Amino acid sequence: MSGATRVVLADDQEMVRTGFRLILSAEDGIEVVGEAGTGVDAVALARRLEPDVVLMDIRMPELDGLEATRQLMADLRSPRIVVVTTFDLDEYVYGALRAGACGFLLKDAGPRLLVEAVRAAAAGDALVSPSVTVRLLAHLAARLSAHTALADPLSRRELDVVRAVARGRTNAEIGAELFVSLSTVKTHLTNVQSKLGARNRVEIAAWAWEHGLVR
Repeated sequence: MSGATRVVLADDQEMVRTGFRLILSAEDGIEVVGEAGTGVDAVALARRLEPDVVLMDIRMPELDGLEATRQLMADLRSPRIVVVTTFDLDEYVYGALRAGACGFLLKDAGPRLLVEAVRAAAAGDALVSPSVTVRLLAHLAARLSAHTALADPLSRRELDVVRAVARGRTNAEIGAELFVSLSTVKTHLTNVQSKLGARNRVEIAAWAWEHGLVR
């Protein structure tokens, strides 16, 4: 399948991997190239196969998904990693995002969001949807109180963009809400990422929740 997004599934539950594989294999342009049942195997397999995307379970034997994510993100050719969570139980998700994961998925999110998460990751973006990301970030932010002053503060318009990202808006939706062009939105996002030291939209959203910009 030439040009397809190559995916590795890492989960200690075979039924979960089977379900994900069936859903993704039915999609044009997505190819599941490997499966791992432990964190150690996930790291080894990803390094050997060099997939575009890894769906990484948080709770796995031998090595949890957080440490596996850290190890892979330290590589020169790291894959895009989407962490998988059960939401209520996995307080590790925030750490995984800070370790470099580009998004996350609920195990019961359903086929559409699974495919959306993989395609967003492959495109170099993060899955930030109102129904998933915002809910979990709010849950985690309730336990956070880190307030750090920025050397280069955000402008009022940049703060508007940050709030919109934290609510799960796409670039097109942000442009429509703020009455600015798509290229202007992208410029603001680039500036925001630079000022915050954020690697992606998820980290921008996490920063917004931490600092009480959205409720």
